[in-house]
Amino acid sequence: MLGAERSSLGDLEKMTAASQAERTVLEEEFNWLLKEEVHSVLKQLQDILKEASRRFSMPTPGLEGQLKQENFILGSSTMDQVKGVLTLQGEALTQADINIKVTKSSQVMHFAFRDDKQWKLQQIQDARNHVNQALQLLSSRDESYQFKTGAEVNKLMDAVMLQLTRARNRLTTPASLTLPELAASGLMRMFTPPMPGDVMVNFYINLSKLCLTVYQLHLLQPNTTKNFKPAGSSVVHNPGAMFEHNNNKFEVSHVHKVECVVPWLNDTLVFFTISLQLCQQLKDKISVFSSFWNYKPF
Repeated sequence: MLGAERSSLGDLEKMTAASQAERTVLEEEFNWLLKEEVHSVLKQLQDILKEASRRFSMPTPGLEGQLKQENFILGSSTMDQVKGVLTLQGEALTQADINIKVTKSSQVMHFAFRDDKQWKLQQIQDARNHVNQALQLLSSRDESYQFKTGAEVNKLMDAVMLQLTRARNRLTTPASLTLPELAASGLMRMFTPPMPGDVMVNFYINLSKLCLTVYQLHLLQPNTTKNFKPAGSSVVHNPGAMFEHNNNKFEVSHVHKVECVVPWLNDTLVFFTISLQLCQQLKDKISVFSSFWNYKPF
């Protein structure tokens, strides 16, 4: 009986020693992760996000101080009701040359930005700001910095991922606007000749596409028997949507949406995805070690 107890105690000591040896190896691996691999991932992230940031402000070849201007032709699938060329320079639309065919009369109206006007695309500006904030977070932990805990790394990764998710969401989720907000927008005052009261336009980014929506409106008579119900917020409003502006009631009669692909926006979205994956992979490695620390075999 005593021999059996000694045998089991010996087995227990062996198991404890093996467990301690395994724990020592894990601690060495974890320290290597904190000291070496974390900084390797941070360097990768910085390189990718610097490339993403550069896409937002590409210089003109030979003129480093001037942003590159790019022209995009608007394509349409709705019987060519709307055609145009948009000029994008970084986050600003510097020119918009638009032809709109009026549905009733087939008359073609031509509008262009006034020479003294540019339209800032807030989505691009915000996305770039979030990328730069992520870069600032990463640069605050240079190679000489020693991470002491996995929780500290996770905290940094969470902060970087938050900025990258916000950057991506700005490009993938256009703002919802009401029709009165569109009617009162400064965009309506940027064109020459001025937009007539029965036409409204809106520009926005959706993923890697620069989109233009044109609304043709019908003025409702004050004594109309039509049931007036103002529309709420939307990225794109449908025909039949109603609203009131400057004491006049309108109904949307026709909606035309045209768009063009901006290749560098697609690049930035790919960079965001790769960066988010790198952050998550590092967090996953740390959580594997954490699960070992929390595991008590005896």
